[in-house]
Amino acid sequence: MFRIVLFVWAILVCVAAPWSAGEEPQVQAESSPQAAAHGEQFVRVSKTGAGEPKGLDTAIVRFTGRAGTPYEGRIVDLVGVVHIGQDEYYSDLKQRLAKYDVVLYELVAPDGTRIRPEDLEQRRSLLASMQSGMKDLLNLEYQLEKIDYMAENFRHADMSPEEFVEDMRRRGDSFPKMIARMMGAGLANQAAGGGTEVDLLVAMFSKDRAMMMKRAMASQLSDLELATAGMDDEHGDNTLIKGRNAKAFEVLKEVLEAGEKRVAVFYGAGHLDDMAERLEQDFQMQPTATTWLQAWDLQRN
Repeated sequence: MFRIVLFVWAILVCVAAPWSAGEEPQVQAESSPQAAAHGEQFVRVSKTGAGEPKGLDTAIVRFTGRAGTPYEGRIVDLVGVVHIGQDEYYSDLKQRLAKYDVVLYELVAPDGTRIRPEDLEQRRSLLASMQSGMKDLLNLEYQLEKIDYMAENFRHADMSPEEFVEDMRRRGDSFPKMIARMMGAGLANQAAGGGTEVDLLVAMFSKDRAMMMKRAMASQLSDLELATAGMDDEHGDNTLIKGRNAKAFEVLKEVLEAGEKRVAVFYGAGHLDDMAERLEQDFQMQPTATTWLQAWDLQRN
């Protein structure tokens, strides 16, 4: 059962909207333009020289418009994020995001919604409350409390609650059905021996509980294919990732056609694989670089 709970929690951290409806972060620029090729994870667990877990890292994947296409030379960075992380991770992200012409951000809310700090306690959702509770257990911070969503270059690019519900209704899907599919995938992973409950139990009673819990959870978070397993319906579609990505990219097309040259799409890391495909197929853009940021230091509590 521990594994199933961890499986669902991994989805909340890497995929779900954050609101319903020390050392500097490790930064490494990949030398190969193919670093963002499909199948490459957008979240990873980096290792020390001795092979121990070093950090849970998230990717910023740069896409550039191909020569001779409508978006030639334009830059779109997919900025993957986990919704709870260490303070310096969000400080670094905040500085980076300030440099873009436009930052498109996720939030299942009415079009144009801006997140004010004073609204957090009043409007925090069940999913966000779970994430906020986990950040205390792991000695981490909550994304909504650390990122400035009132920044002038931030623009809402997500479904409204009504659009979200309508998209699910159109496909004959629902949250109970989706959760059941995800739980089924979690059971299948457990039957296959993926992960270990022993690690979690040991972590809970360790004097370095926060560090050991982070290490146990990071292995699940780094496998986005596993974390998103079971999300699709029988037609290979889903609202939580693909439906919301489609809406986000409607906004992306609008801002690119308005002439913006440097755009960031700031979304949970679980969204990035589908987004990368859309950029290549629909926008004729190619991956040119990947930068890794350390979200969790797995060497400290």
